[in-house]
Amino acid sequence: MIPTLFGIMVVNFLIVQAAPGGPVEQVIARLQGHDVGAAARIGGSVAAEGTDASMAVDLDRVDSRYRGARGIDPDLLIELERMYGFDKPAHERFVSMIWGYVRFDFGSSFYRDRAVLDLVLDKMPVSISLGLWTTLFIYAISIPLGIAKAVRDGSRFDVWSSSAVIVGNAVPGFLFAILLIVLFAGGHYVQWFPLRGLTSSDVEELSTLGRMVDYLWHICLPVMSLVIGGFAGLTLLTKNSFLEEIGKQYVLTARAKGLGDQRVLYGHVFRNAMLIVIAGFPAAFVGILFTGALLTEIIFSLDGLGLLGYEAAVQRDYPVVFGTLYFFTFLGLILQLIGDLTYTLVDRRIDFDRRDG
Repeated sequence: MIPTLFGIMVVNFLIVQAAPGGPVEQVIARLQGHDVGAAARIGGSVAAEGTDASMAVDLDRVDSRYRGARGIDPDLLIELERMYGFDKPAHERFVSMIWGYVRFDFGSSFYRDRAVLDLVLDKMPVSISLGLWTTLFIYAISIPLGIAKAVRDGSRFDVWSSSAVIVGNAVPGFLFAILLIVLFAGGHYVQWFPLRGLTSSDVEELSTLGRMVDYLWHICLPVMSLVIGGFAGLTLLTKNSFLEEIGKQYVLTARAKGLGDQRVLYGHVFRNAMLIVIAGFPAAFVGILFTGALLTEIIFSLDGLGLLGYEAAVQRDYPVVFGTLYFFTFLGLILQLIGDLTYTLVDRRIDFDRRDG
């Protein structure tokens, strides 16, 4: 886990160093009155070109490192570099960052004037809520559906349920989110669910039960959109895994001994077939947090880690970018370890201490 985490941070640090439009250029662009939003990055530059020659300073003094730096006081550039830590070589900045991460010191945001750790802790409940609820419902739907499709392989139920799986696999979750908003959040039809946030504005005035109901009311559509867009893959994985196990010799032997179908299916096949499903849990959970939840958080105005990371990447807020990356990577590795250890609970034949060479 340690070398994997270190390698991911090294690769992403090198990529970020090559990306144009760093925080110093962001400030230069703002000083010159230019847009530094996401749309401004399509052209590959956030700063103005061809500024008034009468305001230009000696390029040797400016060091020609920043786009649009003509007309900016060199002393200001030096101060900006010192403010954002770019007065040091890249390798020194990386070592300092990693040493801080070892001590769980993620630094402070360039633009929010808050510690990165405080920002992550503030946004984490939203993303964790989305990830846990979505993963719970995806597994609760996909595993029984996959088993039913495997047992009834080739039947009318299998064919019709495959149609739903194909649609769920083909249509992105954010399109379902937009459809749900149109249908149920006041788009053109009914307004049964709220459109923004995870709580109402008067949530503090509600009772404990009222707060729980309010929370579930707000999270219903976001979770539904993620579940619809994510259950297809796990359903097919479960079905194929069970089909492979059902055709093996030990299943035929168990049936020949007179064991019933339910006993064979859940007493013998289930444990072996579920290994590959359990192995995919960490990737599924982290994938929901990293990719699926990002657009969902934006569409439903949910202030979570996905939205925080996106805004930090657009603004080149490097402490937040690397802080969220470190958190997600570390969380993913921990979940992967838990998934490996869960193997031994599902199948007692697996022993990590005794393996053939």
